[in-house]
Amino acid sequence: MTQHEFKHIAISLPSQPGIYKYFDEENELLYVGKAKNIRKRVSSYFSKTFTTYKTHELVQRIRYIEFTIVNSEQDAFFLENSLIKQFQPKFNINLKDDKSYPFIVIKNEPFPRIFLTRKKINDGSQYLGPFTSVAKVRELIQFIRIAIPLRTCKLNLTETNIRKKKFKVCLEYHLGNCKGPCEALQSAEEYQQGLEQAKNILKGDLGPVIQHFKKEMKEAAGEMKFEKAEIIKKKIEHLENYQARSVIVSKHIAGADVFTIATEGEIAFVNYLMVENGAVVHTHTLKIERQVEEPVEDVLAQAIASLRETFNSKATEIIVPFPIAFPQQGIKVSVPKAGDKKQLLDLSEKNVAYFREDLKRKKTLQLHEKTDSDHAAVLTELQQGLQLPAIPLHIECFDNSNFQGSFPVSAMVCFKNGVASKKDYRHFNVKTVKGINDFATMKEVVLRRYKRLLEENQPLPELVIIDGGKGQLSAAMESIDELKLAGKMTVVGLAKNEEEIFFPGDSESIKLPFNSEGLKLIRMIRDEVHRFGITFHRKKRSQGTFINELEQIKGIGKSTADILLKEFHSVNKIRLLTDKEITKAIGAAKAKIIIGYFEKGKQQQDN
Repeated sequence: MTQHEFKHIAISLPSQPGIYKYFDEENELLYVGKAKNIRKRVSSYFSKTFTTYKTHELVQRIRYIEFTIVNSEQDAFFLENSLIKQFQPKFNINLKDDKSYPFIVIKNEPFPRIFLTRKKINDGSQYLGPFTSVAKVRELIQFIRIAIPLRTCKLNLTETNIRKKKFKVCLEYHLGNCKGPCEALQSAEEYQQGLEQAKNILKGDLGPVIQHFKKEMKEAAGEMKFEKAEIIKKKIEHLENYQARSVIVSKHIAGADVFTIATEGEIAFVNYLMVENGAVVHTHTLKIERQVEEPVEDVLAQAIASLRETFNSKATEIIVPFPIAFPQQGIKVSVPKAGDKKQLLDLSEKNVAYFREDLKRKKTLQLHEKTDSDHAAVLTELQQGLQLPAIPLHIECFDNSNFQGSFPVSAMVCFKNGVASKKDYRHFNVKTVKGINDFATMKEVVLRRYKRLLEENQPLPELVIIDGGKGQLSAAMESIDELKLAGKMTVVGLAKNEEEIFFPGDSESIKLPFNSEGLKLIRMIRDEVHRFGITFHRKKRSQGTFINELEQIKGIGKSTADILLKEFHSVNKIRLLTDKEITKAIGAAKAKIIIGYFEKGKQQQDN
């Protein structure tokens, strides 16, 4: 719509508060806005030169305008937010935060449990949150369990079941973490008292809980129950220490929401601090892409409305760095210049500044999160670089791991759509291979993996990477051929350290451009399978579940194996020793057995 065309409809626009909607020629909603004066606000789009391409593009696409008059600016604000959420117009800022935040649930059941969940179910349970940090939620729940004995079992503790004595107390009761309501050793009334104390802790109000325990401690001491009094005293100290670790702002600020904003071109960052009972209980920074040249005050106001809804804020005061129109009844908007509230504002500004700079740093180091389109572009580049028949949406990578020539295990990692799919990762304890034989091990685990997928009718990957080069690739292909999967997926070998890629039967390798995104993805997958395999290996060693290769030799016991490993440190080194060196360490008879074992293994590999 041109400025000339707009003049003909401007006179029909009301000079009253309300919302306006821009549509294109295909009747698609482009943008929703609010205004104190609809005519003035809409006219501003056609009477000035905009500096951003997106705003210019929006104005060019507008074919007709709709508006809704409302009674107040407050009504316009809420109607605008409602329409944006419902229609998600492409030129409005996207306030959707796609993260799944954890809640603490107090379950609607007899003797209610308290635990972490990411799903809200309409079952009458009480949900607190959402929280921005899973670690913080787990710490909070653990803290409650230390201070207040509540059950953690899933038993159906109805009055009838307890009366019929269907249950027995478990280890938690004997450890003092539960008072045994399952055997009627704790009444519902007493359990409810503990639950109320837990609720106070979850709300950040530790004062009543500490006072309750002090009263209990005094009563126990008065009854000469000094051991019980000492236990309660430790709980009080635990509560007081926890309170001291909280970020206390001011005892005079009961509750408030603090917001600051920083802009970077078309991007805005909004930091949110939730303050309850004088303590910062949540902090979160939201990244927003500004589609058109909206005033920063409007961007902040919309972000505030979205964040308060997401985190179920009940605060009646909003602390911001500059005046904004936030026309919600009962909400006080403060712009402090000094004092505790200004310190809170400074803290929020420090957080938003750090978030912005950290994002820049990650982008410089190419650590920023890729979008779906970014991942698709990388996978397309990898397809072209390796001349694959299909885009490798599903990639699997195998690696063998051993420790000083002993204890072989294998690992497989899975990437889907360019992103790690950790639920599909697999560890393999080598079953059929004795000793260290990388080729035989690779053959075994590849056979086991894809035989399992075939049996379960699961989709096969488009690309399989064998970390280790030509030898391991040939071994893997033996299993692929045995399963009649040749040609149904591409299998390549990745030479260690060289980053050369081999195809089965090819004498020449392929080297992708060093800084190409496709090679970076392959490096990431390789590093991930190494990490995953080494982690599994360390866990197995720490559990003592490995049997030393030397101990598997008939006629060689643990003591002989320990003597050799203590002196020579690894099976690989022992394999390279001369007959004389082995004989000197363990005697001629045992040396003959070990030398024969190694020679037999060498002959098998040569064949």
